[in-house]
Amino acid sequence: MKLFELLTENERKLGRLLKFKKEQIIFHEDDECSYVGIVLKGEIKIASFTLSGKEIVYNVVIENQMFGNNLIFSKNPYYKGHVLADSDGELILFNKENLLKILQSNVSFLEAYLSLQAEFSKNLNNTIKLLSLSSAEERLLYYLKQNNPLKIKSISALSESLYLSREATSRLVSKMVKEGKINRNGNIIYLPKDIK
Repeated sequence: MKLFELLTENERKLGRLLKFKKEQIIFHEDDECSYVGIVLKGEIKIASFTLSGKEIVYNVVIENQMFGNNLIFSKNPYYKGHVLADSDGELILFNKENLLKILQSNVSFLEAYLSLQAEFSKNLNNTIKLLSLSSAEERLLYYLKQNNPLKIKSISALSESLYLSREATSRLVSKMVKEGKINRNGNIIYLPKDIK
């Protein structure tokens, strides 16, 4: 069930609805995080830019996911990147006080909130492990084992997930398909041992 649907009418009134347009900056890097946001429609990302203008994406938040939930209770609650709209959409924002009220009174919402927190932590641990792997091939195999079969939007999207360049990822996928280490059928990549 969607997070928003677990809220009562009165709990929804504790939030502030915000509509956003593609490429809009919702919060700036180094702004204090004063809200937890739940994406109702659309997609946002948390990203920074290098001096050369290259975008570094830390997190992508899709419908029914949250952001700010780790920062709002932190001793250093400042965004590490811009909160940017990847599409048109809307979200609802809850300040810390109202979020705590909801968490204390709505057990269903609390369980869903904790479940999303657990998934976030698991994904963060997987990313840390992925980045600790020294070779590109190890990264792809590890990522594929966590997401098998893997449906990719594009090689560019896969390269961002692997923290590799697009060119390196394209060569890697072609090489590993030729060697029989992975299989590819259009935008689906999967491990050979899992073919049924």
